[in-house]
Amino acid sequence: MNIGEVARRSGLPAKTIRYYEEIGLIRPRRSDNGYRSFAGTDLHKLAFIGRARALGFTIEECRTLLALYEDETRESAEVKRVAQDHLRHIDEKIAELQDMRATLSHLVRACAGDDRPDCPILRGLADPETAG
Repeated sequence: MNIGEVARRSGLPAKTIRYYEEIGLIRPRRSDNGYRSFAGTDLHKLAFIGRARALGFTIEECRTLLALYEDETRESAEVKRVAQDHLRHIDEKIAELQDMRATLSHLVRACAGDDRPDCPILRGLADPETAG
């Protein structure tokens, strides 16, 4: 398969596929004229990486998961550890977003939104101590 076909079938842009090759996540064969030639295993790896990235795994986490996937002697405990670490990171991000939302919600409620220049939102951005 050429890169266009693999891009279409994997749902990943060709630019992303080239990047994954550049950083060593995949290694398609090259023909004599230098064109990439993708095998079914390359497509499978790209789909695997695409799903992992859609779940927010970093490139390095994807590299680890792919290595574990390909290692038939792996222990599922290793895979679970990677997933648990990532889940913990997601939970931390959710908590940060909830804090951000609470602060911004407080500032929006405090602002009259009228024709006066006084604005608690701008005050809160300028001085976090007044953000409440």
